[in-house]
Amino acid sequence: MLPSRFLLCLLVSGIMLGGCAKPVSPQRLSATPVVDAMKTSAIAVPAVLKMEQPLPNEIFAPRSIGGRTLAVSTTADIILHPGEVVLTFDDGPRAGKTETILSTLSDYGVKATFLMLGSSAAANPRLAQRVAIAGHTVGSHTYGHVNLGDLSRQEAIEEIVKGEEAVSAALAGGGQKLSPFFRFPYLSQTGFLRTGLIQSGAVVLDVDIDSKDYFKDTPAVVAARTLSRLEARGSGIILFHDIHQRTVDMLPIFLDQLARRGYSVVRLVPRDNSVFGRDLITAGFAEDGAVL
Repeated sequence: MLPSRFLLCLLVSGIMLGGCAKPVSPQRLSATPVVDAMKTSAIAVPAVLKMEQPLPNEIFAPRSIGGRTLAVSTTADIILHPGEVVLTFDDGPRAGKTETILSTLSDYGVKATFLMLGSSAAANPRLAQRVAIAGHTVGSHTYGHVNLGDLSRQEAIEEIVKGEEAVSAALAGGGQKLSPFFRFPYLSQTGFLRTGLIQSGAVVLDVDIDSKDYFKDTPAVVAARTLSRLEARGSGIILFHDIHQRTVDMLPIFLDQLARRGYSVVRLVPRDNSVFGRDLITAGFAEDGAVL
């Protein structure tokens, strides 16, 4: 009887264990990454937000998500369809960062717009040239990234012109030319400056989706935040910075998710090439500072 009772006990214990699994210990939870199902809802937080470690390289399968080329002559010409994004990178070029970003963009077959600081371009002229030679659009972002709203009108104009001239000179060393795209540092602008820039032929690039990659978050968090805001809008101009390592590490994650969700990246180019090489801002202002 003893063996039969013993077998019966084992059978009953097996049934109970099968219906009520033992909870996973905290130690096992910390050692085993948990990946939730990805949600595409604009409200739901994507699973990538919960990842504290980079995804294994084999998960990424770069594929071309390059979309149409949009030639614009004014800010109003930038009209995106649902599922289209424009990638922009401010404050570079930065040695050790911009090169890797260029490589990642190439992997996915996309072109971006780089709004360079005059000081950064002057310090890294060959890198600035490399960006343009790769087919990306290069615009300006002032010389020293100052808040133009804190300056007098004349000081602000001089800061914009100085930045434009420095980027233009850096590009010229490699036979490249500056495009008439401009973005205000900190997105801080005045009606006077914006009107003058537009009347001078500049294309002022605004921002629809700020990745806030300047926050000290993990690459996965930056990607998740940007994707969530993009899902809420459906399209838009995205702001990144090619000066942070977290942005370098985040970009493959982000572009992989764009590919999986069916987005395409629009390339911005100027419609009228005749604006190359002329002083964009001063063309819109009289010597006394009045808007022409």
